[in-house]
Amino acid sequence: MAKKKQKSGSSTRVRKTELVRNIINIFNENPEKTFNYKLISTLMDIKSESQRVFINQLLYELLDEDFLVEISRGKFKVNSRGGYIEGVIERQGVKTYLLPDDGGELVFIPERKTNHALLKDRVKVFLYAHRRGQQPEGEVVEIIKRAQDTFVGVLEVSENYAFLILDNRIMTNDIFIPKNKLNGGTNGQKVVVKLLAWEPNAKNPVGEVIDVLGDKGDNTTEMHAILAEFGLPYKYPADVEAAANKMDAGITPDEIAKRVDMRNITTFTIDPRDAKDFDDALSLRKLDNGLWEVGVHIADVTHYVRPDSIIEKEALERATSVYLVDRTIPMLPEHLSNGICSLRPNEEKLTYSVIFQLNDKAEIKHYDIAKTVICSDRRFTYEEAQAIIETGEGDYKEEVLTMDRLAKLLREKRFAAGAIAFDRVEVRFEIDEKGKPTSVFFKEQKDSNKLVEEFMLLANKTVATHIGRVHQGQKAKTFVYRIHDVPNPDKLETFSVFIKRFGYNLKTSGKQSAVSSSINALLDAVQGKKEQNLIETLAIRSMAKAIYSTSNMGHYGLAFDFYTHFTSPIRRYPDMMVHRLLEKYAAGGKSVNASEYEDYCQHSSDMEQLAANAERASIKYKQVEFMSDRIGQVFDGVISGVTEWGIYVELVENKCEGMIPIRDLDDDYYTFDDKNYCLEGRRYHKKYQLGDEITVKVAKANLDKKQLDFVLA
Repeated sequence: MAKKKQKSGSSTRVRKTELVRNIINIFNENPEKTFNYKLISTLMDIKSESQRVFINQLLYELLDEDFLVEISRGKFKVNSRGGYIEGVIERQGVKTYLLPDDGGELVFIPERKTNHALLKDRVKVFLYAHRRGQQPEGEVVEIIKRAQDTFVGVLEVSENYAFLILDNRIMTNDIFIPKNKLNGGTNGQKVVVKLLAWEPNAKNPVGEVIDVLGDKGDNTTEMHAILAEFGLPYKYPADVEAAANKMDAGITPDEIAKRVDMRNITTFTIDPRDAKDFDDALSLRKLDNGLWEVGVHIADVTHYVRPDSIIEKEALERATSVYLVDRTIPMLPEHLSNGICSLRPNEEKLTYSVIFQLNDKAEIKHYDIAKTVICSDRRFTYEEAQAIIETGEGDYKEEVLTMDRLAKLLREKRFAAGAIAFDRVEVRFEIDEKGKPTSVFFKEQKDSNKLVEEFMLLANKTVATHIGRVHQGQKAKTFVYRIHDVPNPDKLETFSVFIKRFGYNLKTSGKQSAVSSSINALLDAVQGKKEQNLIETLAIRSMAKAIYSTSNMGHYGLAFDFYTHFTSPIRRYPDMMVHRLLEKYAAGGKSVNASEYEDYCQHSSDMEQLAANAERASIKYKQVEFMSDRIGQVFDGVISGVTEWGIYVELVENKCEGMIPIRDLDDDYYTFDDKNYCLEGRRYHKKYQLGDEITVKVAKANLDKKQLDFVLA
């Protein structure tokens, strides 16, 4: 009997919630009208007298909650203290919210009140009356600016019309394409479509094909589709290529005379084996004063790319090169990035250099920042330089070994000051001539990588300090910094609690160097363990993101008070800005407009994030493609994510990630516990928790969604 009673009470509660929601909708949709309980009951088609009395009771409850005002006895109107508010559309799971510009509370937007607004769109929202203790709610009344007006998908063409079938979380409705707007696209092809219109009452928007990417499944088509999805360019404008192709290196005697000539000093590059754009080189010689002269030489890109040129405008727009699994989409045309500016061996090159004098303890005794000309003696791959470090034999072994020794001293000092060692293992693929992944391997940071890294960090830090640190009473000139904020204390604390279940401890407060040492000790302790990738990923998520800004706050992760990006102008626009500002200020120029440069910094940070997202999507695509030949195979994994719709599992053997949908966990009814990162069964209390080891079978590989489905093995 007790059970039956409980069930009935539960259904009454559901009924009450439904009635309140309907009453609220009636008032919100008619903010100027007055209603009594009879009118409300009629509108809701409620005839039973007892139910009508209940409606009257609910109206008075909404009055107590300040949602309604009583105009006269028994007559109510919505308490419209709302007004209009602007912001950006966000999604959490399947629900839509407004993130207000003023940083206030998120505003819930019911699905039928979104007015076709999409993720990240800038919108104007009418705020409904606010119920005390409830989340604010509103409806979109105007789309001020679409975040995205082009979409990628597969064409489905029938006799009289066509649709673009989409597979993303931004737009859930397919796009109608009139036959005269196909622009050569045919059934089954991947295309880019521009949104033309979306009438308020229409289920589907209307669009036109603006580019045909190619046949679905073709490797180049799929890589271009990923770039187009993120609004990134996948081809170079012909006029920009043509302008670049007209350039020559222009290394004349007059130009050399203006520079420090370092062509006769031993110089080399160390880069990945497939690199073509060598934007940094290192030189070394012993000076008569007993010090080591280390030159960090960077391609002098801004000597060739002039302000206001079409190459400059394209570089600013792109802001970064994009590195997908099987290709690089360069920021600069290839004639510049892989040709004129690339510091190739046995070719004279114009460079911008930081030239250090270091003692045997790697202490800086003097430095110069100067325009130079170099001629690289040797192009090393990381593997070749590593072989010299490990065996002590090979070309320029004295120079390589000396620089390795100095780099290790610099690294030691950096960590003593509180730097954090985020040496993530990167997943890489061996790919055949058709772009199909044949095997997975892991790229790890070795001494040769760290050698280059330390001298690049030193140059970046020195340049930033050179401009940023000023004498008392002086004002620093506007500059571009690479900044990294301290970790969010709440995130760090949550992370600390989570790793305790693996037996690890983390210090979350106190001196920066103490917290950093604790993080480093944790990262060392997880090396080679099954939970390594998971804990490294969560550690990074607990940190702030590094961004570009004209306001310097230092770089927490590197433990530097001043830091910038100077060493990669071939592939990053901020480095080009830094080169120009250095040159301007060296010539006595006035400080540039901070607000203008802050906009450039914001744009560069945004584009960097988009490029990182596209790179991740290309890795995900190749992982799914790689695993599509392994359907039915069983793998050991670690739970790498837990959500209300399922659990994500990362395979130990190859770091590929897939999902077990919650609907497939059919031995119980599972609910999501976001505090403890787990799903828990209501009946048997079985838990699936972040970090748990688990054995899975590959069930499905969906390349369109870049999604792997696993089942429990």
